[in-house]
Amino acid sequence: MFEHPHLFSERPGMSDPLSQVVALLRPRAVFANVVSGRGRWAVRYAEYGRPSFCIMLGGRCRLAVDGHPPLAIEAGDFILLPATPAFTLSSDDPPAPVSRDPHALPSDGSEVRYGEAGGTPDMRSLGGAFVFDRADPALLVSLLPGVVHVRDATRPSQLVAMVAGETTQPRPGSEAALSRLAELLLIEAMRATTAGDAPPGLLRGLGDERLAIALSLMHAHIERPWTVAQLARAAALSRSSFYERFTRTVGIAPMEYLLAWRMQVARQLLRQGGSRAAQIAERVGYASASAFSVAFRRHVGLAPGAYVRAQVAAS
Repeated sequence: MFEHPHLFSERPGMSDPLSQVVALLRPRAVFANVVSGRGRWAVRYAEYGRPSFCIMLGGRCRLAVDGHPPLAIEAGDFILLPATPAFTLSSDDPPAPVSRDPHALPSDGSEVRYGEAGGTPDMRSLGGAFVFDRADPALLVSLLPGVVHVRDATRPSQLVAMVAGETTQPRPGSEAALSRLAELLLIEAMRATTAGDAPPGLLRGLGDERLAIALSLMHAHIERPWTVAQLARAAALSRSSFYERFTRTVGIAPMEYLLAWRMQVARQLLRQGGSRAAQIAERVGYASASAFSVAFRRHVGLAPGAYVRAQVAAS
């Protein structure tokens, strides 16, 4: 995907900032288990620390994530926890919770049952986790609120119904289909947060029609020497209004955002290999390899070559 030399500047259809973020993350779903419950039950999961999700296949239950108000979740809901702190899942009238280690769940895809062992479950869900092939999950955490709860939306509901079908009646290709469906649900969750409940960052900025123009330009032409005045004109705002609105909504100043995105792209290109420093410098908007190296070291804390060696050692 990243081998195309103009992925971040000229590729048709890839000037959309959200598409670029998803391409940078390259998510794949790793499914854990179907979780069901009947009667009175409660389970307390320890902190997982990585992005996870819950797709409600049937019934209802309560979800209480540490640091967030409790939620009533029901069939058709999709819940994404970008960092997955400790949480409690329970029936409406729960007993004292049973502690569970999320890392110790069965890995064979078998169903995990809570409460009464027999009978039709009151709740059935599919729990899973995202693994990102090409980027640090902290990028996703920085974009989203601590709990994303998607409900009463046509597209996510359709995707959840398809997940339910693939789970209850597995067919050839179900594993691949479930992974793709989970990726689409992640995109829908990210889209849903542009409505205003996202933390300051890219997604909230995309929810502002004026700022979305400037963000799209920066992503479409990462190599250009943008100025605040140019971006303000494109957004049809005065320079001061644009700067204040961008900084408040996105959380950092326009040129800081551009630098941060350039460094995200540069890190990916360095991890990918196959490009000289001068080529990467040109692709992310620097006139020389030395200027790029100085900026990269200042932002990342390592020179480009040292960063590559550190990535190789960690793999």
